[in-house]
Amino acid sequence: MRSTNAWVATAATQKLVRQEIDLGPLEAEEVEVQVENCGLCHSDLSMRNNDWGMTNYPAIFGHEVIGRVSAVGSEAKGLKVGQRVGVGWTAGSCMHCRQCLSGDQHLCLEARPTIIGHRGGFATHVRAHWAWTLPLPENINYAEAGPLLCGGITVFNPLVMYAKPTSRVGIVGIGGLGHMGVKFAAAYGCEVTAFTSSESKFDEARDFGAHHVVSSRDSAAIKKLANTFDLLIVTVNVTLDWGALIGALAPKGRMHVVGAVAEPISVAVTPLIFGQKCLSASPTGSPVAIEDMLSFAARHNIAPQTEHFPMSRINDAFERLESGKARYRIVLDADF
Repeated sequence: MRSTNAWVATAATQKLVRQEIDLGPLEAEEVEVQVENCGLCHSDLSMRNNDWGMTNYPAIFGHEVIGRVSAVGSEAKGLKVGQRVGVGWTAGSCMHCRQCLSGDQHLCLEARPTIIGHRGGFATHVRAHWAWTLPLPENINYAEAGPLLCGGITVFNPLVMYAKPTSRVGIVGIGGLGHMGVKFAAAYGCEVTAFTSSESKFDEARDFGAHHVVSSRDSAAIKKLANTFDLLIVTVNVTLDWGALIGALAPKGRMHVVGAVAEPISVAVTPLIFGQKCLSASPTGSPVAIEDMLSFAARHNIAPQTEHFPMSRINDAFERLESGKARYRIVLDADF
């Protein structure tokens, strides 16, 4: 048995408190990781506030973990104590269903999210199934890599599934997800257009690699781009002019949603039919997809733009995230 010091949410919207938690015995296929850094994602905020109605308190959040293996279960494969690894949104899956056996473990109906019914990474130690405990490339910037394990794979996966280096790609929303999407798409070789509602981000979007920048609130400007894009990746969680965005797709183009848009997305079917266009969505990615993303990020020196807080200031970090002031991801550095 091992205990962990953790920052615990005891009730919705309340500040986290530090507690010692008994993790119990290590399961045979589990790996235990001593946390060095952990990204603070908007999903952590949503779970703390119980926005999705699925939080059971007390709860430990944190699902963008970077650390070193501190213990290995008797049946865990391919990992050793001291190895630097990452743990993202998913901490385990059944490993025997059709999705798992097909390599789509992230679509397993029994997948165990790291922060839902599981103790996450805002702690000294976190545990995950060995297949979801991912070795990091040696040449990656470890201290900045945490957000790649959730936000990074979320935008990288649709890019490699639906785009080619010759594609014209639009990234809608230049925030925690979108700024990484611009970096990945530019490194992939695409012609990249950034859509943002904030003019203050226009120059930053170009610095991230965007060739063009358009206001996501300017329907007239979007309509001028009719029949342009092979792929639009929507990273926002707000309602936009969906008709204008669908119209901006080229024939056989795709609008792919990775932002948790609260309201239903209403689009006319006729433009989809006559343009043979698609509307789709996805979560994160499989372990292999995440490893590919990490290798790509290391090869092209891609890292999220981050702000660092010591984990002892976790409540300050939550306040900054909730205020919308973070540019663009927050990383907590372990200081227990």
